[in-house]
Amino acid sequence: MTAFFEDVEVGSEVVFGDFTFEREHIKAFARRYDPQRFHIDEEAAKETHFGALCASGWQTAAIWMKLVVAYNERNAKAAADAGRSSARLGPSPGFTDLKWLKPVYPGDTLTYGCTIAGKRESASRPEWGLVTQHNWANNQNGERVFEFVATVFWERKPR
Repeated sequence: MTAFFEDVEVGSEVVFGDFTFEREHIKAFARRYDPQRFHIDEEAAKETHFGALCASGWQTAAIWMKLVVAYNERNAKAAADAGRSSARLGPSPGFTDLKWLKPVYPGDTLTYGCTIAGKRESASRPEWGLVTQHNWANNQNGERVFEFVATVFWERKPR
């Protein structure tokens, strides 16, 4: 997303990339950050409402951020290589509506992306706009498994 605020189109969709959740990666993340039985113990997970080992929701969120950062770095490099400048993204004033809609099991491949839901000029910082994104991840069956809405400060074109 190297476009400047003025060039961001409401309704446009961006795919950041795919990630396949592997059994050992799920367990390693959970042991460190979310040590619940359905994330670290395959036998115990069978006795839960998930019925099997599944990824932490926080892991699905962390992978979203990892892919967004990589996507933005690739686009910034491509713009620089082509002699163009690219927009900086500022901090996010927050997010809402975080939902983990379906469990993510070992072997699931998620496609992560966002849809631009809205934008407005910043009243307090004229060199920035605010862009609202509906962020999401779908599994290999096209089922939505994760979503949230976030707003981010987005650089405007230099005047």
